[in-house]
Amino acid sequence: MQRPNKGKTPRRPGPKKASNIDKDPVGVYCRIRPLGAEDEECCVEMISSSTIQLHAPDGLKANRNGEYKETQYSFKKVFGINTTQMELFEDVAKPLIEDLIHCKNGLLFTYGVTGSGKTFTMTGSPGEGGLLPRSLDMLFNSIGPFQAKRFVFKPDEKNGMEIQDQVDALLERQKRDSQQSVPKTPSSRQRPDPEFADMISTEEACKSENVDEDCCYSVFVSYIEIYNNYIYDLLEDAPFDPIRPKWLGGGTPVRNNEFIVPQSKILREDQNHNMYVAGCTEVEVKSTEEAFEVFWKGQKKRRIANTELNRESSRSHSVFTVKLAQAPLDADGDHILQDKNQVNVSQLCLVDLAGSERTSRTRAEGNRLREAGNINQSLMTLRTCMEVLRENQMCGTNKMVPYRDSKVTHLFKNYFDGEGKVRMIVCVNPKADDYDETMLVMRFAEMTQEVEVARPVDRPICGLAAGRRHRNRAFKDELSRRLEERGGPSNADDPALLSQLIESLPAMPRCELVDPADDQTLSRLIEVLERRQRVRNMMTEQFNKTANTLKSMLQQFDSQLSAKDTFLHDQRSKLSERDRVIMSQKAELERLEKKSKTLEYKIDILQKTTGMYEQDKRSLQQELETREQRLQRELSERRRMEHRMQGMVTDTKLKWEKECERRVNAKQLEMQNKLWVKDEKLKQLKAIVTESSSSGSVFPTERPEKPERPSRERDRNYGQKRSASPSPLPTAPPVHPTHRRSHSAGGEKWVDHKPASNLDLDTVMQPIIPNAIKVSTPNEKALSKCHKYVLRHQELASDGEIETKLIKGNVFKTRGGGQAVQFTDIETLKQECAAASSRKRRSGSGEGPAHMEDVENRAPVANTSTVLGYPKRRKP
Repeated sequence: MQRPNKGKTPRRPGPKKASNIDKDPVGVYCRIRPLGAEDEECCVEMISSSTIQLHAPDGLKANRNGEYKETQYSFKKVFGINTTQMELFEDVAKPLIEDLIHCKNGLLFTYGVTGSGKTFTMTGSPGEGGLLPRSLDMLFNSIGPFQAKRFVFKPDEKNGMEIQDQVDALLERQKRDSQQSVPKTPSSRQRPDPEFADMISTEEACKSENVDEDCCYSVFVSYIEIYNNYIYDLLEDAPFDPIRPKWLGGGTPVRNNEFIVPQSKILREDQNHNMYVAGCTEVEVKSTEEAFEVFWKGQKKRRIANTELNRESSRSHSVFTVKLAQAPLDADGDHILQDKNQVNVSQLCLVDLAGSERTSRTRAEGNRLREAGNINQSLMTLRTCMEVLRENQMCGTNKMVPYRDSKVTHLFKNYFDGEGKVRMIVCVNPKADDYDETMLVMRFAEMTQEVEVARPVDRPICGLAAGRRHRNRAFKDELSRRLEERGGPSNADDPALLSQLIESLPAMPRCELVDPADDQTLSRLIEVLERRQRVRNMMTEQFNKTANTLKSMLQQFDSQLSAKDTFLHDQRSKLSERDRVIMSQKAELERLEKKSKTLEYKIDILQKTTGMYEQDKRSLQQELETREQRLQRELSERRRMEHRMQGMVTDTKLKWEKECERRVNAKQLEMQNKLWVKDEKLKQLKAIVTESSSSGSVFPTERPEKPERPSRERDRNYGQKRSASPSPLPTAPPVHPTHRRSHSAGGEKWVDHKPASNLDLDTVMQPIIPNAIKVSTPNEKALSKCHKYVLRHQELASDGEIETKLIKGNVFKTRGGGQAVQFTDIETLKQECAAASSRKRRSGSGEGPAHMEDVENRAPVANTSTVLGYPKRRKP
């Protein structure tokens, strides 16, 4: 017995996802159900095939002061109240069934408020089958002739598939058939509901044309519900126990009028990181009717209840999973290829979500209230996951998506991570009472459309030649035809042909021996057997000849077929090369067109830019000319101003020269008058002294003439234009005190005040004061410790050299407790340039050494005192 091989649910290899994977947005559709009564107020309007508009009810506008406005929402497609179930299936579910046949997963779920028609859209009614029965019908219509026998594919209870050979499958079927005679529970022997028989009419049946005929298929279905965030298997059969009570019509057992909660299931992750329900029942079905029977069996166990808004309100989320296992045929096209790497498993999940509801409207209590809370919580978790996915994709963040907060999102997290195509049908009830709930549903749908899901990858192509099943069937048909032409049986397993072959042999004689001496019976029997042996040998030779002929014909056919395949392959390769050339030319043409458009666009931009630059150039030239003219005017104005100022300076210079000359002359006259007066006084005093000393001798004295006063005519001419500046003070005669040693050389303690602004002259002679406290700013503390004070003051002399003055004073205490300084002496330190000194001597050589300046001059200042830098009034 061959070891069974396993086939896993397809998944992209490796946990890391490439960044260049193509993504598609979640397909969101909208379906509007008809109103319950014609007089009800409608709040939803279908504007186009992809847009609806919500109107706030009149009462809501009055209560909220008209704040609500009309809002529009767009979908991939909107289905109005007159849309049939067939039209909805063609646009939404049919592409998912074709993807399922091509080994791609899919997820389809309905979403909306309670009573919006979700269950009707998914299940349907008699004569109007929903998406689920139509999907099953299309699937079996497409793969019906290519289905494998039962138990060839077998679930391994780990979300994978085991493939068995024909012998193991036959043993499994015989074992199951033998178990059919065992009495079952009454619930397991229910007949299919007659309502499901008329759901799909023959005219509406459809099938997929792109089915791989070289594969064998098997369909497995499972049905679960998520109730109060617990997972329950709706297809699970409890073992029959005559002691335990029977099940209720809703599928829940009861004992002593108390409900017994079924065993819940758990979610697990397989080796390919796909989520599945552990221990869930998977039933292999071979027809649409059988699949309907399994679905209806689980549908009767689903929890529903009567609320104020819906007579049959779903109290749980139901998930009906269709799993398709397929494996290619071998090279002969007769048996399934026993290679686990070639087994593909794809699944389609049809989810009917329970409707969101407000307990204030449903007036739910007790268990109904707890159910409504769990339903709303799971739908809120779904909304949160969608928001986080959209934020991660649009903003580039890497936030964790809270899939594990709810069983619904945790079960389907692989689909949102790129394991299949996701589509959602938003069911809307247009009545005005559901306006607030419908608004929330529309916002969720609008946000879901922005979430992108990775596009499923195509399955790997099998390396065997295509058309194996067709060639095998053609071979069998040709063999039957040839056998019929030659008079042989077309089917060796046919009992009629076998009996005809037996009758063509010589008849067997009677073989009863009544006499021990009878030799004729045995001889006749031997003769007949010999003839039958000869006939058998002839038939064997004929059969061998026919087989050889048939083999030669088959070889000839194979050679012809291979030649034709080679020819077709060559033609297809040439066609593909031409197609590639055409595609490359088209691509090149498109590229050139785009390039030409780009160049035209650039030319337009350059032309516009050139025009702008030319306009800017003209404006700048005009501005430059204006500025040059203004500059010329300013230059001419400046020249006129310079001429005017030069004239004014010349006039002012002449005026001040004359004024200075007049003042000098006046001062000289005044000094001469004073000297004359002094001379007169001295002469008189001398005369008096001489007269008193002599004995009566009188010497005549000559009276000096009084100097004449210069003419006032010049003063009269300039009397009206005299300067307002003060008259210069009279210059005192030069004082030549005797040189003496500086007072600072004593043993007293000094305060050496040197301001920070003074400059270091680096001269040879520097004032050095021993026992001095050097400060940059005088303070009372330093003055209280010393008896002498000296201030180093620098100023610029008339010849441009820096002159340093040492202003000295005595420090004494005042009556108020402060310190006062009385300045007593000034020492002047002056540095002269040798060239300047020689020039001075040359210029003053006519006047003698009286005009020579000493290096150290002293100008004593008497009775001048200050208190901490504030001068006092000079004493008389």
